[in-house]
Amino acid sequence: MSLKRLLQPGSIAVFGGHEAREVVRQCRRMEFDGDIWPVHPTAAEVEGYRCFKSVEALPDSPDASFIGVNRHITVDIVRSLSQRGAGGAVCYASGFKEVSDGQSLNDALIQSAGGMSILGPNCYGVINYLDGALLWPDQHGGRRVDRGVALLTQSSNIGINLTMQARGLPLAYLIALGNQAQTDLATVLETLVEDDRVSAIGLYIEGFPDVRELEKVMRLVRERRIPVVAVKSGVSTQGANITRSHTASMAGSDEAANALLKRLGIARVQDLDTLVESLKLLHVHGPLKGNRLCSMSCSGGEASLMADTAIGRDVVFPELTSEQHDSVRATVHELVSVSNPLDYHTFAWTKEEDLFGTYSAMLACGFDLSMLVLDFPREDRCNLETWGPAVNAISRAVDKTQAPTAVVASLPESLPEKIATDLVSMGVAPLCGIRQALDAAQAASRIGAAWRRPFLDKGLPGPGSHLEQPAENRDEARAKGEIEAFGVSVPRGECVDSLDALENAANLLTYPLVLKACDAAVLHKSEAGAVMVGIEDLDELVAGAKTLFSRYSILLVEEMITDAVCELIVGVRQDPVIGPWMMIGSGGLYAELLGDSRVALLPARDSEFEEMIHSLKIYPLLNGYRGREAGDVPTLLETLRSVADFVMEKRDSLVELEINPLLVRPQGSGVCAVDAVLQYARAS
Repeated sequence: MSLKRLLQPGSIAVFGGHEAREVVRQCRRMEFDGDIWPVHPTAAEVEGYRCFKSVEALPDSPDASFIGVNRHITVDIVRSLSQRGAGGAVCYASGFKEVSDGQSLNDALIQSAGGMSILGPNCYGVINYLDGALLWPDQHGGRRVDRGVALLTQSSNIGINLTMQARGLPLAYLIALGNQAQTDLATVLETLVEDDRVSAIGLYIEGFPDVRELEKVMRLVRERRIPVVAVKSGVSTQGANITRSHTASMAGSDEAANALLKRLGIARVQDLDTLVESLKLLHVHGPLKGNRLCSMSCSGGEASLMADTAIGRDVVFPELTSEQHDSVRATVHELVSVSNPLDYHTFAWTKEEDLFGTYSAMLACGFDLSMLVLDFPREDRCNLETWGPAVNAISRAVDKTQAPTAVVASLPESLPEKIATDLVSMGVAPLCGIRQALDAAQAASRIGAAWRRPFLDKGLPGPGSHLEQPAENRDEARAKGEIEAFGVSVPRGECVDSLDALENAANLLTYPLVLKACDAAVLHKSEAGAVMVGIEDLDELVAGAKTLFSRYSILLVEEMITDAVCELIVGVRQDPVIGPWMMIGSGGLYAELLGDSRVALLPARDSEFEEMIHSLKIYPLLNGYRGREAGDVPTLLETLRSVADFVMEKRDSLVELEINPLLVRPQGSGVCAVDAVLQYARAS
């Protein structure tokens, strides 16, 4: 369903009172040159425009309509517009599915729309700054542009706030999504990417629509080479029937959302500040080829702040090579110590040619982004004249080298909007705030990396309907039997229901042994005192069994793995919005203590599993920390693939799988799932 008529209208109809009048005023203010048709049953004119009594009285089918009336009349107007062949409508009214008595009205609204596109309800609407077309009943801070970024937000108020930025970000569209009763994020994106005037897309989202449709659209977005960055707030609600496992406490829906955005090639940022700065960088330069940065400033303090702020972020300031060092050295004062970040001091301040030489030498080093730290004085109290040589020099250096470059103000308010806008026109990204600038560089670098990875042939499966059903657990022996059938190694052992059966089983096993309750209701055996480890002989085994048999009817006796290099946890859950995902982390006692885990959506590439393992804090142990024996990482990777295959095979009934710990043994010795929790939806 194309939204082109709604987003790029030649004619606009408005319905209602105060809000409708404001839409007309905003269209006039932005010099919209199409037709504006107010509709009101009693008014003769609105803001100087002739009023029409009804949809049927309009001179033609409107491309776009703003409906600012109560929720019941909204449904009637939508039906009339659809029957008239209108292009689409913004439904401003609230009181639909977001309230207890609104679901039936929501259904009626969708039915009345038929094949006509609607945005909302509970939605402010659309601002098209490219063509001056507004279906927006309030003030905003944007202005007409020829090219810019599109903002899509589930919060209309946040959309308004974003238009008020004074940082030089050119806005092409602002689209409030509202309740997404009919038209969701994926549908809007599909239309926006057809507009060559859109340079990048920013999202403020609280939840996800159909993830399968979103994945399809993001393939198209990438083909059109339009970068997307998002602020994601909130988390999807986990099903109430899902057991609180280590997996649940270590990695919830927000981690699944992170994994989804990464899969789709959408860079996630944590605040609106960074969203704006990332979009500016992407508007000017697009995704970065890598994360290698350089910094130039006339202050050692600024150079230190740049270097310090990079710590913990996925960006680096590489040391200059000897050739690069000599090239820069030839352009600066003899007292300057050449490095990256570079403090070139104030010896050359106001000397444009000297600055041009230094900037050009640094930009020619081939960094993925070169940054000049430059805070401007207050315009109301100071003179900006002496900052002109630096601006001219960096502009000329960019023209000469064509290197991706940004001017960074250490304080957001230290970069006046007029200068920021001028820098954009020069092909220089104006970035406000050191933290925000480095976060923006990180986001642009991650998008670049995502674009270099092909999409998986297999698409996301999405959530299963079985997650709404009650769940039931397998006991440990059955759980291990099921995953063993898919290639996951488990300890040798046997279930027993008596002391005689236990003694017979022990005769076939090698000490030391582990004895534990085999009861589907006991998920955390250590906490329940239902497991004994390190059993060295039959007498100790029988004594322990008598204690456990007093509480449990079935016990599991197994050989104890004693040569583990490290313990991991592997958990799989099905998010009710996103679908199946896998978590890998430090296991055993450290599962929750270290907070050391990574999440990937399923299906996943083998390279994703490898990347997850390598990024764990515990990875040095797997790699042979300080001369210790390294773990069997190849078999670990095979096991993770086996777990993923098991999950995809069982996904229509599986709720959760947790292996904790998964013991990684020395190279060539394999891995072993020592404990497993498996939960399925109960058959109806």
